[in-house]
Amino acid sequence: MWKGAKVFLVVLSVAFNGAFVAMWFAHAVRSRWESVAPGAHPTTAPEVWCPLYEELGVSADQWREIEPRLKEFQASVDALRRQVNGLRSEVIDLAAAGEPDLDLIHAKQEQILTTKGKIQRLVIAHLLAEKEVLAPQQQDRLFEMLRNRTGCPGPPMLGRSSGGGIATALQDGAGP
Repeated sequence: MWKGAKVFLVVLSVAFNGAFVAMWFAHAVRSRWESVAPGAHPTTAPEVWCPLYEELGVSADQWREIEPRLKEFQASVDALRRQVNGLRSEVIDLAAAGEPDLDLIHAKQEQILTTKGKIQRLVIAHLLAEKEVLAPQQQDRLFEMLRNRTGCPGPPMLGRSSGGGIATALQDGAGP
């Protein structure tokens, strides 16, 4: 039973990390987006620097609410991501030791899972806060984009299929 729970946690971790990476990816491609398609979304507030929200067509008022939370979210998740990377390095160092301490390695792995859980909670809190600011059509579009970019299919009754997006890349590097 414990093995099944670990598999579930890993799958859940991949899904939430996928949502986070999709948000980060949208921010990271900003400069590329501007050079390829300047002014591609004229209904969007001109000061929106995040392609995700640019694609959603957020208004200036919406962006004034979203931007501070987005910056805080990115800083918090970045700090936790650095912590996970440090813990991963420790696991590698422990495994490389002459006589690896399996209990210590497992303890570090649990710390990684705990930290990833914190990231997942931040992602959900952020998405729910953003959802309150967005219009219903924007909410639908946001979650559809996240489903497509993380490979998470929508409810079967709506006929949505797995989108793929950057899902393969996320799954390759998302484990502890």
